[in-house]
Amino acid sequence: MTRFMISLEQGVELVWHAFDDMVGGEIYVKKISSMKVTTIADVTRPGARQTIVGIRPGEKLHEQRIGIEDGPVTFEHRDHYKILPNINSWSESQERIKDGKPAPEGFVYSSDTNSDWMAASELVAWIDTNREKIGRI
Repeated sequence: MTRFMISLEQGVELVWHAFDDMVGGEIYVKKISSMKVTTIADVTRPGARQTIVGIRPGEKLHEQRIGIEDGPVTFEHRDHYKILPNINSWSESQERIKDGKPAPEGFVYSSDTNSDWMAASELVAWIDTNREKIGRI
């Protein structure tokens, strides 16, 4: 199994960017790292015995943020993807596209095929940095 990893700060940063950038109807998807669930287990409980129990009802093997059906109206920006509404030719609006580049044909943004992977050492550093915030959850 794989999952996307996002910090609270990254999420808030994307929301503020969307407020500044949006025209209306766009969906913003932050570019973030992926990680194997087994690596998360290794980091959070080093040396613990792991047993593969299989997938539970409703659970997914991998997270998908942008599906194949949204690829044709998705534009890549430096730190995020923007999915434009597929109505009223809004997906062709330069006011909405701005400096985005069209996603390649067949584009899917999924945690298992992501090109950005978080190393175990990066997760350890992230946990150390955010330990106080995590403890309050």
